[in-house]
Amino acid sequence: QVQLVESGGGLVQAGGSLRLSCAASGRTFSNYAMGWFRRAPGKERNFVAAITWSGGNTFYADSVEGRFAISRDTAKNTVFLQMNSLKPEDTAVYYCGARSPAQDDYNYWGHGTQVIVSS
Repeated sequence: QVQLVESGGGLVQAGGSLRLSCAASGRTFSNYAMGWFRRAPGKERNFVAAITWSGGNTFYADSVEGRFAISRDTAKNTVFLQMNSLKPEDTAVYYCGARSPAQDDYNYWGHGTQVIVSS
């Protein structure tokens, strides 16, 4: 069974940085897509960034392009989200997701890690 465990959230001042980690286990993730999503208070969960496990191709939401960077360490089965120039509107619970091959939607999720950006 796939397990995704996020870590690295916390409280940071606006303009600061955080690095989130997602430890993945349970199977080989070749041909998977790995993504970060976030849910702000009172809002739905939205896409933040994604990376293909094999090729390392990256994708970003417009709101984080140029500030956030997604990467993965295939040897450690870990996906990272480096978040720079954080803004109060980045405050949310951040979730790691995995999409198995041939799936249209992400089908595995972690429990989330809270990020709070103070102004």
